[in-house]
Amino acid sequence: MTRRFTPFDATALTFGFAFLYLPLLVLIVYSFNDSQLLNVWGGFSTRWYVALWHNAPLLTALGNSLAIAALSAAIATFFGTLAALALVRYTRFWGRPLFTGMVYAPMVMPEVVTGLSLLLFFVSVGAERGFWTVTLAHTTFTMCYVAVVVQSRLVTFDRALEEAAQDLGCPPVRTFFTITLPLIAPSVLAGFLLAFTLSLDDVVIASFVTGPGTSTLPMEIFNKARRGLSPEINALSSLMLLVVTVVVVGSSLATKRAALPGR
Repeated sequence: MTRRFTPFDATALTFGFAFLYLPLLVLIVYSFNDSQLLNVWGGFSTRWYVALWHNAPLLTALGNSLAIAALSAAIATFFGTLAALALVRYTRFWGRPLFTGMVYAPMVMPEVVTGLSLLLFFVSVGAERGFWTVTLAHTTFTMCYVAVVVQSRLVTFDRALEEAAQDLGCPPVRTFFTITLPLIAPSVLAGFLLAFTLSLDDVVIASFVTGPGTSTLPMEIFNKARRGLSPEINALSSLMLLVVTVVVVGSSLATKRAALPGR
């Protein structure tokens, strides 16, 4: 029996989408506002996109965020995948409960506590705070999410495929790279993208472990919010939304194209 689409469903769906996407639409519209005031329409203009191109501090912060997110996500993906393999494949070693708790701890720990503990650690070892301390902090923070995503795929992985390869003389390491890794690659990629997004979005942990000259984009926006936001932030946010939309739509079209019969 198929349930009918009722007016209540339509109303709830409309309000739900409006709650999610109406603020984004307003942001995009006001990125073309000629006025310097964020909430006063002064006519259509692209002046803030031009001004954004010449805003060196904002572009530097964006470059720092992208570099830190890419590097920390790559390291977190590597170690998170190894942690997931250890949790799924080696279930009887004596330190497994402690190891499991250490892997999952950053997920449930408040970011303020994580940031403060990392700050104290870097100060105690005499590390100069900057790009690398933020990268290491984000790696520590995001690695657990990669481990959870990859672990969910390894739980349902058919070990008979690996055993068949090893029966044919394939060494364990080569079996992993030729059989296991290609099959779990979607989850590894998903973990990387999740770690990249979390790192790009973080402001609490980065504010503890960063140093002079290494401001990330969320920190730069947060600092500007306290002094008064500029319409250039709207322009930058609109461009980021455009990039995300293109990537999501492109990946969806590519997935549907690959699923077509005969491909």
